[in-house]
This record gives sequence, structure tokens and C-alpha cells, in this order.
Amino acid sequence: MTQSCGLVAIVGAPNAGKSTLVNALVGQKVAIVSPKAQTTRARLMGVAIEDQTQLLLVDTPGIFEPKRRLDRAMVAAAWGGAEGADVLALVVDGKGGVGAKVTAIIESLVGRPEPTYLILNKVDVADKPKLLLHAERLNALLPFTETFFVSAGTGDGVAELKTAFAAAMPEGPWHYPEDQVSDASERSLAAEVTREQLYLQLHAELPYASTIETETYAERDDGSVEIHQQILVERPTQRAIVLGKGGARIREIGARARAELAGIMGKPVHLYLHVKVKPGWDEDRETYRDIGLDWVE
Repeated sequence: MTQSCGLVAIVGAPNAGKSTLVNALVGQKVAIVSPKAQTTRARLMGVAIEDQTQLLLVDTPGIFEPKRRLDRAMVAAAWGGAEGADVLALVVDGKGGVGAKVTAIIESLVGRPEPTYLILNKVDVADKPKLLLHAERLNALLPFTETFFVSAGTGDGVAELKTAFAAAMPEGPWHYPEDQVSDASERSLAAEVTREQLYLQLHAELPYASTIETETYAERDDGSVEIHQQILVERPTQRAIVLGKGGARIREIGARARAELAGIMGKPVHLYLHVKVKPGWDEDRETYRDIGLDWVE
């Protein structure tokens, strides 16, 4: 049978569930997920297989009104991830509905040549009658090629969406080996998993004032991996929050990140975390390169 391969750009406002949807389509975790908006910072590609079709799923940062340099870099990465796509997929929080952020993104999509799919997500928790109204309102703003109702969290509608994506892809050879699920290196994945634990465990205590810098990443002779990471924060008070009483919080962050990485990589992981105060880390060109974002003026 003939192979097909193409690019699907997943765009949307923060917290629409884009990363959860990419993970559901791939069938395993490739993108970090947390209840906090703007968790995804750089574009990340998940690779999914549907019969003879390879789907390259670009999980982009949420598109929002940028205020800081980091915000501008994230939004630039989102639109950059949409370039050259065979299908643009706008994910909308079906529970949250049609707000100013969503309509602003739709205005940016008007006139683009790619087929554009509307995906109303979180249907398991949304008001069902309102979902149809949301779909009508959004299609009035931009006549979408297709409209789907899914729950990335429960998996409802995901198989049908995946089949539709596959049908829209052009014929061509696969870009990645069959067993590869992401274009992210293990080194960058390790940093993302630790960052996810920071978000999950600290919630509102440490909004976006932190990032992860991998100092060393090395394979040991016994097949395990040794990783040393620095958690960068802006102020000493934030360092105290990350450490926790008697170092309890950072131990828990490390333990959960280590267990998850061992599961993903299929080998033992030795993870060493250090917290460093680095005021203005989000104005440092080198940090942007480590995160995978382009520097923006």
C-alpha cells in the first residue's frame, strides 16, 4: 500500500487541551500537560501512525496577547509551527466556549490556504446544547473544512479525528521510523518532565518564574542515564518554595520526574536537581536556545 505523510499544526488559546490531544493521538505521552495555561513553550512534534499514514503533529504554544519577551517568543513559535502545515487544527475548550482569545485566533486564520479543522475539546465536561451553538458561531466566523467534538482526556472522538487527519495527508514516504513518537531529544524531554512536576506540585506558588537547564546528560556503563539539571528561579524566595521545608519539595519533584522518565525511556534514571537564583533568566539568549525558542526583539 502507498504511504502518506503530512503535518498537522495544532493551534489554539492557552489551556484548550492541545498537548493532551497530541498525546491522545500519538497514544502515549510526548507533550507535558498541566492545569496551568501556557505550559507548552516551544513547538514540539508528536508522531502518530494511522494505518499507512504518518501524522506529524505540531503541538504549539497557546496563542495569547504577549506581554514579555518570553511571551512573544512563545507566540512566534506557535505561528512558526503552523507554517507549511497540510491541515491547521484549531482546538477550542468546549466548556469555556467562544471568547475574545478564540475569535482573535480565528481572525488570524481567515484567508489561509490550508484546510482548517475546528476541534471542540473537553466535551465530557461541556454543556452539550451549548457545544452546537459554539460550533455554529465559530463556523460563522470562519467556515471550517471539518468540525469535530472530542474529549482528549477520555479519548471520545479521538479515533475518528485521527482517521480524518490521515485521510487529508498527501502521499509520500514516512519521515520518521515507525517506533519514534516525537522529534524531541531525551535530553529536552527530561527537562520538560521536570518542569511539568514544578507546575503540578507548586501550582500558583511559582507561576512562570522558572525554567529547567540541563547541565549534563550522560549514559552510564550499566545502561542507565545520569542527568543533572538546574531549576532557575528569579528570586531567593522562589528558591525556598522549590526546595520546601528541609528540602522535601525538591525531593518529591525529583522522585516523580525520575519515575516518569524511567517509564518513558525504559531504563533507570539518576536525576540530580539543583535550584539556582538567576534574576532575569527570561532575558538571556542562551536560556531561550536551551528551551528551544527563537530570540525575539
